[in-house]
Amino acid sequence: MSTENAIQAAALDPAATADSQETINAEITDLHAAYRQTVLDGAAVETQPRINFAPYRSSLLRHPTKDLHHTDPETIELYAPAFGERDVHALESDLTIQHNGEPIGERIVVAGRVLDGDGRPVAGQLIEVWQANAAGRYIHKRDQHPAPIDPNFTGVGRAITGPNGEYKFTTIKPAPYPWKNHHNAWRPAHIHFSLFGTDFTQRMITQMYFPGDPLFSLDPIYQAITDADARDRLVATYDHSITSHEWATGYNWDIVLTGSNQTWMEDEEGEN
Repeated sequence: MSTENAIQAAALDPAATADSQETINAEITDLHAAYRQTVLDGAAVETQPRINFAPYRSSLLRHPTKDLHHTDPETIELYAPAFGERDVHALESDLTIQHNGEPIGERIVVAGRVLDGDGRPVAGQLIEVWQANAAGRYIHKRDQHPAPIDPNFTGVGRAITGPNGEYKFTTIKPAPYPWKNHHNAWRPAHIHFSLFGTDFTQRMITQMYFPGDPLFSLDPIYQAITDADARDRLVATYDHSITSHEWATGYNWDIVLTGSNQTWMEDEEGEN
């Protein structure tokens, strides 16, 4: 069996979760060492994740296997959904007020700017977020993690960037949660971000992490970005100027859409 076929079989086989964290760590270490050597040999720096990263067992099944084809954007827009700034209410960016009671957990504010590769603000950008709750549980039927569901927290919100590309979300800090990549696998706490361009055919998806998470080195999704600087750009910074007195701690995270400092964007199939 070829290496690729073996990886694919492992991705489809529930027994693949028997792989230990030590096995995953060793694979990540070898791949990162090989990447660093290629850069020393003159190869370009990788700012985006590898679409097939063996320690992320199902990555082989999460990327296109056939050549991509351009479609006529005007034809798509005849059938695609549409939105305007009036369709997104300012209160939708506060994930803590969507129900009758207060959600449980640490209240936080995440703010930043959306920028292009030259540092110019991107105004009028639709941003959607979704996340697990303070116990590491998503409101989704496929999430059977034995952690409590918070009846006052759905974990979704959206906003439109302002004239300087600014955005702000009020939410609850999510917790890590287990997943089935390997034995005792846990994802670092994160918030998913979805960004749209001028229409719904330009969707980009990424994840924001929190500083100092001890699970970073153990997570093959985060480590699928082989360049350390590119990984670091996914980590928000604690910002005391965003923190509110007796209300919420604050984090700053800018999203760069293009260029050498581009924020990593995942394939749309990656939902972990």
